[in-house]
Amino acid sequence: MTEAKVIHTLADFQKMRMGGAYLHSRTGMNMPYLGKKFMDMVLFAHEKAMELGLKICLYDEDRWPSGYAGGLVTKNEAYRSRFLLFSPSELTQDELWEEPVNRASAQAAPGKKRRLIARYRVKLTDGWLSEYKRIKSEEKLQEEWKKDGWKIWYAYLEISGDSPWFNNQSYVDTLNPQAIREFIHITYETYEKVLGKEFGKSVPMIFTDEPQFTFKTQLGYAEEEKCQTIPYTDDFEETYKATYGEGFLDYLPEIFWDLPNNQISVHRYRYHDHVCQRFTESYADQIGRWCEEHGILLTGHMMREPFLECQTMALGEAMRSYRSFGIPGMDILCDRRELTTAKQVQSAVHQFNAPGMTSEIYGVTNWDFDFRGHKMAGDWQAALGVTCRAHHLTWTSMSGEAKRDYPASIGHQSPWYEEYSYIEDYFARLNTVLTRGKPCVKVAVIHPIESYWLYWGTREHTDEIRREREENFVNLVRWLLLGLIDFDFLSESLLEDFVQEDQEGFQAGAMKYDVVLIPDCMTLRRSTLERLREFRSREGKVIFAGRIPELVDGMPDVEVVEFAGRCSQIRYSRQAILEALEPYRSLDIRDSAGKRSANLLYQMREEGTERWLFVAHCEKPENPDLAEAEALHFTVPGNFELEKYDALTGSIKRHPAKYEKGKTHWKEVSYEHDSFLYRLFPCGEQVLAETTESGKGERAEKVQKVRIPCLVPVTVHEPNVLLLDRAEYAFDEESWNDEEDILRIDNKFREKSGMPLRTEAFAQPWVETDAESKEREKEKHILHLRFRVEAMQKIEEALLALEQPEHTKVQWNGKAVEINVSGWYVDEDIKTIKLGEVKSGLNILELEIVFNGKIPVENVYLLGDFGVNLRGRQTYITEPVRELAFGDLCGQGLPFYGGNISYHVDFELESSVEDIEIQISKFRAPVICVKMDGIDVGRIAFSPYCLRTGRLDKGQHHLELIVYGNRVNTFGPVHNCNQTEIWIGPDAWRTVGTSWSYEYQLKSTGILISPVITTWN
Repeated sequence: MTEAKVIHTLADFQKMRMGGAYLHSRTGMNMPYLGKKFMDMVLFAHEKAMELGLKICLYDEDRWPSGYAGGLVTKNEAYRSRFLLFSPSELTQDELWEEPVNRASAQAAPGKKRRLIARYRVKLTDGWLSEYKRIKSEEKLQEEWKKDGWKIWYAYLEISGDSPWFNNQSYVDTLNPQAIREFIHITYETYEKVLGKEFGKSVPMIFTDEPQFTFKTQLGYAEEEKCQTIPYTDDFEETYKATYGEGFLDYLPEIFWDLPNNQISVHRYRYHDHVCQRFTESYADQIGRWCEEHGILLTGHMMREPFLECQTMALGEAMRSYRSFGIPGMDILCDRRELTTAKQVQSAVHQFNAPGMTSEIYGVTNWDFDFRGHKMAGDWQAALGVTCRAHHLTWTSMSGEAKRDYPASIGHQSPWYEEYSYIEDYFARLNTVLTRGKPCVKVAVIHPIESYWLYWGTREHTDEIRREREENFVNLVRWLLLGLIDFDFLSESLLEDFVQEDQEGFQAGAMKYDVVLIPDCMTLRRSTLERLREFRSREGKVIFAGRIPELVDGMPDVEVVEFAGRCSQIRYSRQAILEALEPYRSLDIRDSAGKRSANLLYQMREEGTERWLFVAHCEKPENPDLAEAEALHFTVPGNFELEKYDALTGSIKRHPAKYEKGKTHWKEVSYEHDSFLYRLFPCGEQVLAETTESGKGERAEKVQKVRIPCLVPVTVHEPNVLLLDRAEYAFDEESWNDEEDILRIDNKFREKSGMPLRTEAFAQPWVETDAESKEREKEKHILHLRFRVEAMQKIEEALLALEQPEHTKVQWNGKAVEINVSGWYVDEDIKTIKLGEVKSGLNILELEIVFNGKIPVENVYLLGDFGVNLRGRQTYITEPVRELAFGDLCGQGLPFYGGNISYHVDFELESSVEDIEIQISKFRAPVICVKMDGIDVGRIAFSPYCLRTGRLDKGQHHLELIVYGNRVNTFGPVHNCNQTEIWIGPDAWRTVGTSWSYEYQLKSTGILISPVITTWN
């Protein structure tokens, strides 16, 4: 990290029209975290950002998950993560119950510090917990217990072991308020000392990432004897007893096994609630309170938010923690569609009247994620409330493992970055609108998470019912949102603190709802029941869908059943639920056949007497290359005049509508990536006639199609590249080994030298002390690499791109190469040196790399004006690429090229035309920029992939199509055979078995079919 990189990166953000950036310490950080040099760089970044008019937001951890301060908190054993280990055998202090696995999460890490806290006799009948007894501490085990069918289980409080991911410490005890106070002291107060005066101004937010507790595990088969873990802390028994009047440990077996005859364990219910409350109060509440007191907004997201199972496992429930966020948020990785996650967060944003909603967006989408993906991912999330997109991510360096840190980099390493203002301007306009007014939501839904807790038992007995509850949860969200019934979730724990201030609606914080739906819940809180009764007494609408709860606070009670008799009761089905909620509909959209749209989401907001309506597509098109128009018919209750806002261009136009029976109707033609933004003005009952647009021109007529040649001249905007990622190798003075993948060679040498392997989880470089660093430097090894480069013809001049050339000796065709850095390739830390001539035939490149674990062993790249012929795993240098057919670049001399390319098309018009339409319906590129006769005329990125360029006169014309590239075939996991893999993290480059191939697995790039050019009058 250098000041120059900070300046460069911030300048890039300004070009891309970003509003600012989060400062996030990520893999490869070599400055001591939160130390003087680190904080000086933070101050420098803030100073330079202010000069550019950008805001700086903070991030509260070294990598993630938040809470351990890069290990500075958990160096103190009192603050380390701990858990309850439930074991079928007695364990000694030194005995590991599981082999440690390096993970980037708070899953229980086996340690060697534990103490016995309880023992149990457990008897199972057909896998059901028929009987159990806690063994008194002074009681001796009896041999006859085993003969009578009893099994002995042991409960330990265990302190987490070390993990490389946590910088050879552990995660923090998020149930311990003192541990989190220490985290606040080390992290938040350090930032406050240097930037506190700017909190709430040029430093508006701080991001906390994936806080969690130790993951809850569960038995598969009831009879299996396998250690289980659940979150627990030193004083858990005391706070549980203070809350419920009885101890937790007396009933511990009920957490893991299920009671016979479908009995529900209230102790299981209470445990899940109490551990969630401990977590929320310790982590989110304390940090949120500190942020509020110091004038900075807490944002970020929780761990594993989307489903009932993963929430129960890692959080208890997600929504409870949102109460303490200034701007609640989420993260959406791999371009998933997590409607459940978004709706949970949006509900809290509405109810707590938060000024916005954050999304950590675009993470783990790989280098080839294009502008279609960026717009669609942002669109559906905007429709569900997101107004602050936290782009994941921009690297300041691609050195070493950093280049595999969940690409792509949304910055200068991606050759399209200067065109990204097209996306940013769009969302700037859109979010300006979607932060105005207040949300229009009439429907509230009780969140079913607490009913799910009841069945957190053995998979053998509870898997089917939990699967059903999960499916019901996901289906309900999709039924309502894609059925165009917007709603908010009600968290029962949050509802306890909301007050009904007047007689209007069902109030939850800043929101008032017309109807409350209870979706197949098994238990309700007594406080929830009382609120529902009060609402119903005012003629409020309450609907029970599916089963009626027979439990209150996890215990049998008939009160809900009796109350449900005074409410609506319906089947748990899409049709029944939508029909019951039809009176509360604010928008309907149907196709030309009268069917309701099944792939649109919307957000409606009120601003005074006006309304704003945003509509966006949800799911990605199955085939992005087929541009299909869809006729849509919109209907909203009330009479409104319309203005249509085009957020891509900034244009605003009146839009025609008609009025029938107190409703406003209008039509649209929609393509796969379209979204719609309208402003609705009330116009009163007197408006009966259809509004019309004035000034419509005459109907256009096609004149001719311009013929495109099969081959066209091209210009590559940067040198072509031959990827050198396999080499013969030798360690020190040992003999040469056969050719192998570079990353595999690196780990082979690390293993041989006793150094940590490079995997998805390893300690940060900054952790190493000066003494350790000096000791490592004494153990210098040499790694020899030999690459064979076949050339079909001579190339006058070539460059070699490599990392840290100062630690490398280079020989090219037997001659030493002088290490004079001439520039860089893609990233400033991938330097270039001149190699000289590439001769026809076999060329040998040999590298000697100083190997001490700190110097990255990475692929190298041969650069120059040449082509590359790829056959399986074998490559050949060929003549330079001067022209291309419309088709995949990989087979036309550019298999590894990731830069931009200009296609040149010359054509002649026999007569002048009023307009030219260019359509390019099949391409693999982020965006295509179009120039006509040297003048920029627009971009092609979204369906229907057409661009009108305006009037052209008779004669010769030159069309330039600038196809922006991506780095997927240069820096992506090019040997990964798993074509369905979406988790493009560090391990995607290190696959094995059938997921690995030495033959290159490249992705198509370029314009794949000929453009269609049509003239119009």
